[in-house]
Amino acid sequence: MQLRHATALTSEDYVRQKGWEQASLIRCPLHPRWGCGFERHGTYTRVEPAGMHIARWYCPTGHITFSLLPDCLTSRLGGTLDAVEEVVSSVEAKIAAGSSIEKAAGEIRPDIDLPGAVRWVRLRLGSVRLLLLALVTLMPGQLGSEPRLGAVRKVLGTEQALLRLREIGAAHLGTLAPPFGFGPRPKRRWRKRRRSQQGAGPDPPRTSR
Repeated sequence: MQLRHATALTSEDYVRQKGWEQASLIRCPLHPRWGCGFERHGTYTRVEPAGMHIARWYCPTGHITFSLLPDCLTSRLGGTLDAVEEVVSSVEAKIAAGSSIEKAAGEIRPDIDLPGAVRWVRLRLGSVRLLLLALVTLMPGQLGSEPRLGAVRKVLGTEQALLRLREIGAAHLGTLAPPFGFGPRPKRRWRKRRRSQQGAGPDPPRTSR
């Protein structure tokens, strides 16, 4: 289970200062009165940013591991919140200028095939749109009324809105979806295939045995 490590360090500073060594989780979130054998359980590494480690703890009674994710990082997605925000900001600007998501994706990720670039962009754009809609709804009057990144940036007065929202919406992180929150991913809706209907006309002749 991921928990928030409140820190103002950038990902580069977190790696340079080995921020995971200062990360602290005093009590077990499941058993705050002790007695469960709660203890530090080393770290695990993140592929991106390079050199990043995440501190973790283990509860033997609950058979669950807890990790402290610094504010600068995304959850269940490689990279940082700032990097996700930069992508979403760029896509919003391109769409406002009359571009399509497909064209924007091709310009942002020319290093991969277009379908892959579109999926990559849609994951980040869709996640941030759902996040802003949720927070604007959960905190009426605090973030304005328009669930768009550009609008929320203006209300907060910062170009690092996602990082600021991690602090403002800390109480809701357990229910908000990745890559911002620590809740479950939204379930995909699978469309049931319709059975092909028999075409109009007489039934085909039966084969003789």
